[in-house]
Amino acid sequence: MANPLTSSQFVRLLDKRLREVSESKFKELPSMIPQLYRMLPSEGAFEEFYEVGALPDIPEFSGKLDYISQSPGYYTKIEPKEYAAGVAFERKLLDDKKYAVMDDRAGSLAESAHRVQEKLGVRPFGYAFSSAFDFMYSEEGVSLCSSSHTTKSGTSTSSGFDNSGTSALSKSAVAATRVLMRQFRNDISERIVIEPDTLIVPDNLYDTALEITGSTLDPDSAENAINPQYGRFKVIPYLRLDDYDTNNWFMVDSKMMKKYLVWITRVAPESNNTIDFETFQVKHSVYMRVANGFLDWRWIYGHVVS
Repeated sequence: MANPLTSSQFVRLLDKRLREVSESKFKELPSMIPQLYRMLPSEGAFEEFYEVGALPDIPEFSGKLDYISQSPGYYTKIEPKEYAAGVAFERKLLDDKKYAVMDDRAGSLAESAHRVQEKLGVRPFGYAFSSAFDFMYSEEGVSLCSSSHTTKSGTSTSSGFDNSGTSALSKSAVAATRVLMRQFRNDISERIVIEPDTLIVPDNLYDTALEITGSTLDPDSAENAINPQYGRFKVIPYLRLDDYDTNNWFMVDSKMMKKYLVWITRVAPESNNTIDFETFQVKHSVYMRVANGFLDWRWIYGHVVS
């Protein structure tokens, strides 16, 4: 549709004989960003993050003090991008239309901005197996969910450094993934505390996830065996995940997710309006600068299911 919006485009809005005129207004999908991300304001063009590694075990004392060292971690840079749009209305259209539609122009733009943010919010999960990031530079340079995570310490990464699998969502896959997450290791390959407590699934897998976690009895047993997964996991149906894949699913430690998955607001959506002096067009705009990214991978295990 061309801009500005004119009477000739919406000629029927000038006709009082219409029984009803309504706007295409539907309830938006639920907001997920505050539930998943650590929300950070920003006052700079970009934000930088850095980690310092852990100290290794102290050795047995041999009569002379040994000095131990620690390795640097990885550097991450996240740079917000600009998003903006405007709508313009012919003055005559606004004067002559006979129906209460297109009145809340600023509100409609704000709704659009909110929708864009939510679409950006799902992308770290939708593209969890890709190292092509939207806003961030990662010194490690691998995807959020990967079998190729590295460390600068030089210790072995043969165990506890993979957080990507290919298993379809099932009772046995959930149990196995939980054990794998609890074996994650830090930058010097030492065991750390990981408490997987949430399944993030597309809406297509919501019923399956509830069947796995929602009963005290084992859903696959005829002997009334207990279900160990009952009460362990909160299930979050992420509707926008279905737009990427209806089979991929994720297990997370929700407390660590809220620490290491960050949403940066440089400029919150702001509205402006004006009347053009030459044409009398009524113009409305919205502008925002936002970004997201992850600072570590040890809060998530993802399955890319073929």
